[in-house]
Amino acid sequence: MNLTCCIIDDEPLALDMLEVYVKKTPFLTLCGKFPSALLAMQQCAFDSVDLLFLDIQMPELDGLEFSRIINTRTRIVFTTAFEQYAVDSYRVNALDYLLKPISYTEFLQAANKALQWYEMLRQTPERNERSSIFVKTDYKLIQIELKDILYIEGLKDYVKIYLAGTPHPVVTLMSIKAIEELLPESQFIRVHRSYIVQGSKIKVVERNRIVFGKEYIPVSDSYKEKFLAFLGQKSH
Repeated sequence: MNLTCCIIDDEPLALDMLEVYVKKTPFLTLCGKFPSALLAMQQCAFDSVDLLFLDIQMPELDGLEFSRIINTRTRIVFTTAFEQYAVDSYRVNALDYLLKPISYTEFLQAANKALQWYEMLRQTPERNERSSIFVKTDYKLIQIELKDILYIEGLKDYVKIYLAGTPHPVVTLMSIKAIEELLPESQFIRVHRSYIVQGSKIKVVERNRIVFGKEYIPVSDSYKEKFLAFLGQKSH
């Protein structure tokens, strides 16, 4: 499998070094390298880019802001000299985070992670056909059966996945938006900026709250209409 990639970094030495690394890696094809995110936006069609090596601290438009603009299909590896951005990179669901100066071994590990991601994606059924998802927790990938999920809670930098018959949730460092995109729309519904629930698990709704045993999941006003429509479809 071959991955197309792009490099954005305002440091000329870093830009050239990453280009050398890409050309040394057999499964990577370089689509372009750019000294700024604005220039990349003007000259590159990111719909066809699989992997982006992206600096964070850049003038005019920084890497974190840019990562929120491009197609979510493009996987991102952040490259930066500043360690304090690590948590922010996971918040936008980056694939990896490399701290400068970057060795070729570190670069290759990140590139291989991207390759594994796309190979797994190719073998995974379409969103509305899949029966399970893989999430990263404690430095490993675990498979979660969708039928076992009660609800998902989004916190600042991570999500908690609550499973039927399991006392403790699965915790993974990703955004609630990113996990929502993995879930079949016919089965799961966002009811609050911080909560996603599985429709088949809903038994009681009381005063704009979904009851799961002793837990109450709020249904916010902005999601209420969509939630009621979802329940209407389930009752047919």
